[in-house]
Amino acid sequence: QAARSTRTIVIAGVPAGLLQDDVMADILTIHFQMSRNNGGDVEEVTYPTRNKGVAYITFEDPGVVESVLKKDQHLLQDKRLARLYPLAVSRYSQHVSSSLIPL
Repeated sequence: QAARSTRTIVIAGVPAGLLQDDVMADILTIHFQMSRNNGGDVEEVTYPTRNKGVAYITFEDPGVVESVLKKDQHLLQDKRLARLYPLAVSRYSQHVSSSLIPL
């Protein structure tokens, strides 16, 4: 379980309610697999979660987490979305408080 958490990031700012949950999970997977987003192979996307607009992405390689976190800004872009959505990307922690997640 510890190894898994080192391969997981928390995404806030996912546009909730626009598309079906599985479609949004696919869009997130594609975004975080793209090399232009410093991404890599995604093992699992957890969406929706208990927190509205929040998703968890687990990568196969923990090194991808570091490169994704280094990217200045993640803008979620897809032809099914009307506009770009800025995402807040942070390291997964068992102690992530909901107060840290921007609304």
